[in-house]
Amino acid sequence: MLKHIMLSAALTALVASGAVAQSDSPAMPKPGSQAQSTTGANVSDSAQFISSQSADQWLSSNFEGTDVIGPNDEKIGDVNDVLFSKDGQIVAYVVGVGGFLGIGAKNVALAPSSFQVIQGANVDDRKLRLNMTKDQLQQAQAFETQKEKEANARRATTGSGNSGMAPRPTTPPASTNR
Repeated sequence: MLKHIMLSAALTALVASGAVAQSDSPAMPKPGSQAQSTTGANVSDSAQFISSQSADQWLSSNFEGTDVIGPNDEKIGDVNDVLFSKDGQIVAYVVGVGGFLGIGAKNVALAPSSFQVIQGANVDDRKLRLNMTKDQLQQAQAFETQKEKEANARRATTGSGNSGMAPRPTTPPASTNR
């Protein structure tokens, strides 16, 4: 749940940063101007507030779980996550393909330009169309998170499954019948 809240907050800021509204109100100084702090020091106006979402902006929470459909309008996966850069640009949608109820699904990351947004009858009813089949997605290279890469690197350097115990003998022990 915390992951979803943090992802939504981060992507809301990401989407909103592209269309920053500027205010001429005396309460908010114009960008680039200096404001007086309560201590008398000059404070640069680095925070820009967005009061509402515009019609051409989306929240990440609207895409998480969204059906991804293929060229024949068949469902081929779901959006599991959104990948974005430090400077706030959306890099990819992470799509889960295959598996059953999320178990055994493979994640594949694709650039947003790979998708066409299909808007349904109401605001929350949208799908993402991809000009690929389910088989093509399943053949694609799996997306690996930074956490997974670090875990795989640790396993590679420490050996897989090494519990620290001595290995079992490969030959049966000699018979001790007297």
